[in-house]
Amino acid sequence: MRGVAEARETEGAETGRASAALLRTLVTPVWRSLPRRALTTAGGVGLLLAATTRLPDTAPDADLGQLVLRLTALTGALGLVFLLDDPARNTTEATPVGRPRRTALRLALVAPLTVLWWATALLLVPAPTRPALGPATLEAAAMSCAALALATLAVRFTATPEAGRSMAIWLGVAAGVTLLVPNKWGLLGTPHDPYWVATQVRWAVVLGATLTLSAIWTPEPLTKGARISPSGGTPAAGA
Repeated sequence: MRGVAEARETEGAETGRASAALLRTLVTPVWRSLPRRALTTAGGVGLLLAATTRLPDTAPDADLGQLVLRLTALTGALGLVFLLDDPARNTTEATPVGRPRRTALRLALVAPLTVLWWATALLLVPAPTRPALGPATLEAAAMSCAALALATLAVRFTATPEAGRSMAIWLGVAAGVTLLVPNKWGLLGTPHDPYWVATQVRWAVVLGATLTLSAIWTPEPLTKGARISPSGGTPAAGA
């Protein structure tokens, strides 16, 4: 029994080393396949929005700064919704590295740049105009995770290699719906509102829910099923 256990441990270690080596070989092709145009465009527009707070001769108040940062975060999220787009998706699905590791690799490449981008956006907003960093960052993280959840949903339930455009529309629709919800029950309250703490709790719920859904939808299904084809017609086999 001891020999069998040792053999299994050795086999597991060798499998882990092989997977790590395969992941390293995928870094370059995954980097090349990232939707850099969408990410760069959204990031650039977001930074321009943040920089508009420096245009007036007198700095606007923190409420306007909060509005601008929310629009900046939404713009960045619209770029992240394209993160899992991959024209070669049907090819990469056949690799020994599973979808969770491929997705984690994409996130590992983009996450540091996203953090740097958000820090730059915060610094572009003058100190008198800049809202509290904690709540603003929580809202930005929730929007980003909502975008990633939509991208994960598209990969899990459709056969479309590049579904970012349609998912961006859905994210825009969700943002529009939040405008219709009264601040007392919605996500757009301000620090002056008596329900500001409740607003931040709701943002935290959005963050937690979207992270959970992304984790649930990322792995390949245990059973092969039909997925929606890019044209919405004949179903395609899913992975």
